[in-house]
Amino acid sequence: MDQPLDLKENVASQHMPDLTDELMKKGKHCILIENPLDILPSFDKGSLPSFMELGYASLVSIYSELCAQGKSPSIIDGALLQEDPKGTLRGLCEDLGIPFQAAMLKWEAGPKSFDGIRAPHSYKTTHKLTGFKSPSKYPAPFPPDLYDLLEQSLPFYNMLRRHVKQSGIISLQPKLPVPANEKLLVWVGNGIVPRESAKISVLDSVVQGGDAVWEGLRVYNGKIFKLEEHLDRLFDSAKALAFSNVPTREQVKDAIFKTLIRNGMFDETHIRLTLTRGKKVTSGMSPSLNLYGCTLIVLAEWKPPIYENEKGITLVTATTRRNSPNNLDSKIHHNNLLNNILAKIEGNNASADDAIMLDKDGYVSETNATNIFLVKKGRVATPHADYCLPGKTRATVMDLVIKEGLILQERRISLSEFHTADEVWTVGTIGELSPVVKIDGRTIGDGSVGPVTRRLQSALKKLTAESGVPIPTYQQSYQGAKIFP
Repeated sequence: MDQPLDLKENVASQHMPDLTDELMKKGKHCILIENPLDILPSFDKGSLPSFMELGYASLVSIYSELCAQGKSPSIIDGALLQEDPKGTLRGLCEDLGIPFQAAMLKWEAGPKSFDGIRAPHSYKTTHKLTGFKSPSKYPAPFPPDLYDLLEQSLPFYNMLRRHVKQSGIISLQPKLPVPANEKLLVWVGNGIVPRESAKISVLDSVVQGGDAVWEGLRVYNGKIFKLEEHLDRLFDSAKALAFSNVPTREQVKDAIFKTLIRNGMFDETHIRLTLTRGKKVTSGMSPSLNLYGCTLIVLAEWKPPIYENEKGITLVTATTRRNSPNNLDSKIHHNNLLNNILAKIEGNNASADDAIMLDKDGYVSETNATNIFLVKKGRVATPHADYCLPGKTRATVMDLVIKEGLILQERRISLSEFHTADEVWTVGTIGELSPVVKIDGRTIGDGSVGPVTRRLQSALKKLTAESGVPIPTYQQSYQGAKIFP
């Protein structure tokens, strides 16, 4: 390679060359992108480009066409190229299968024959350079008259930027626990958008103060388990927090059904349903600033139960105490989860699956994410729901305990009673019924999953398979099909 590799600033502002099918199929390709926040102010005021002239749409089209041909191009970001030209070009050369040369970091000053038609307006500084210039620490103010062009261009830039490889930096695309969730469709506000576009305003109340309510639901065999009960609690929580302009029950159900159908999700699915107080007209705490109505979010994911329900899980006791109703009533299913998150951090640090949380008097309340039960001499007991959320799965399992002819007690339970129990399990929508085999280093029972636990797991599995609110169109179109990817 005799010639230096010429990569200039503001490449996106050039007219895209006519790429014939033959040229697209030849060799290897790379795409250089630059942030429109940096590109747009570089134009002279009298020569502002149109959206199409900026070239972002063309770049996305070229990228998509190359990917369809099985020739995914390398993408490098101009900002990263300026920050670390040597490392960025080395990575690019590896992708292209060519040797890196130091000559690639330098070039002769002045115009080039391959400069685009915008060069006379935008390359004045670039033509004076003979090498890469370190970026300024702080940018110049962005001209308000370019705001519309920025709004049009930024989504295209961000779409390409997700595929940028960064040398020595954590990947922008981490591996997902379930790869099929990469291409989710999510309900946000008034409609469905792709996963990477599923965003809410920075002025939304859930961002400003965790001001939202939520529910977790599961889908089994084309039906949503306990949907009506979960919606009852969602609307009760919204009322307790004095939300206004709340969507109707039918509107929420409609959004849930449409999201599931669009994703083809009829089994092995968990739904995170969130209702925020909505967007504010300006940042601040007061609900009087919320004048847009509530924001509804339906996030459905392929997600089997998150715990090891065959062999069992381990718990530790957190020093973080469960919120008291004197401070924040846990019967409001709100998004202010810092109390639980602090306990979960303690569990993570102890390499446990979850952490038990005590109430202010030292009695067991729940775990950071689930309700909890014990068995002692054939009797089943669970803590009062004074400090903890009275979960829908908790209520379901309590009913099953009675239907199975077992004795059920709801009472204050000390930590030592859990340490010395014959069996312990946790329950929650996200994990179902999970056996606990160790707490604070103490083996529960003989360390295996007990008979009462197995019995109730079977009863819950049977109930979830038989009951629930059917998803429209499922019975006609998808019954019997293998749904989970």
